[in-house]
Amino acid sequence: MLDRFITPIIKPVLLPVVMLLHKRKVTADQLTVVGFLIGLLAVPLLAFELWYAALAAIVLNRIFDGLDGALARYSKQSSSAGGFLDITLDFLFYAAIPLGFVFANPEQNAIAGAVLLATFIGTGSSFLAFAIAAEKFKLDKPQFKYKSFYYLNGLTEGTETIALFVAFCLWPQHFALLAYGFAFACAITIVTRIHGGYHTLKQQEAILQSPQEVTHDQ
Repeated sequence: MLDRFITPIIKPVLLPVVMLLHKRKVTADQLTVVGFLIGLLAVPLLAFELWYAALAAIVLNRIFDGLDGALARYSKQSSSAGGFLDITLDFLFYAAIPLGFVFANPEQNAIAGAVLLATFIGTGSSFLAFAIAAEKFKLDKPQFKYKSFYYLNGLTEGTETIALFVAFCLWPQHFALLAYGFAFACAITIVTRIHGGYHTLKQQEAILQSPQEVTHDQ
């Protein structure tokens, strides 16, 4: 929900770093992989209840995630392969963070973590499934033209998810409550994405079929 507002603010801030990385011959895919590995460090840190160290790893992961796309666009090396790598590792990172809290306190966090991960699957699958169909119909990306594929909006997007992870690290004792609340918001996102995506694709199919029907009638 907030991604469309946050991204234009962050892009100018990242530009000097992107220019330096480009001069150093660093590639966007390298940043994607390194950022992912840094993000995964949060899991053992969370398991050992090193909350602030884990928070630092999460923040660094998100900085790298912003840099890789910006670098790809600046160097004119944006590609479907890079977009695929980026989104795949992003979703693995998103799933790994709740798992770290489950490891830290299985008795208190396991069920809430499982519920949250289940809703993550729902938001992720509805998001990616629509992106595949949107590519088939060549749908415009008015809000995220710089992305490798179509982003279907929702109540819970990247910005909201990272805010949740920050809250987890600042108030780990309230993980279960925060997880249930966010899972509910994810459920709303799932419903709206399925409803909106289904009807959007039905409209596109109708548009494609209508000329054929007119020709047949003639």
